[in-house]
Amino acid sequence: MEKKLVGKVTHFFQKIGVAVVDVSDELRVGDKIVIETGSGPIEQTIDSMQIEHEQINVAMRGQSVGLKVAGNVHQGNEVYKLVE
Repeated sequence: MEKKLVGKVTHFFQKIGVAVVDVSDELRVGDKIVIETGSGPIEQTIDSMQIEHEQINVAMRGQSVGLKVAGNVHQGNEVYKLVE
């Protein structure tokens, strides 16, 4: 599997486990992603994404989306999409 940079974490809401990601390439619900953190990578499938509390299925370059994440992330962590 190849990794393709698709965004960066700009904020993390620890209580609800949601990261805000500035998207630099198309991202879809169902995509497998890896977030590179200082304590190791977090690999997961995107179950849902939101913009301004609205559910979306596709995020495009330039958008900021909220993603539920499976661990603690930090501002500046890079988000990669796994592609075959």
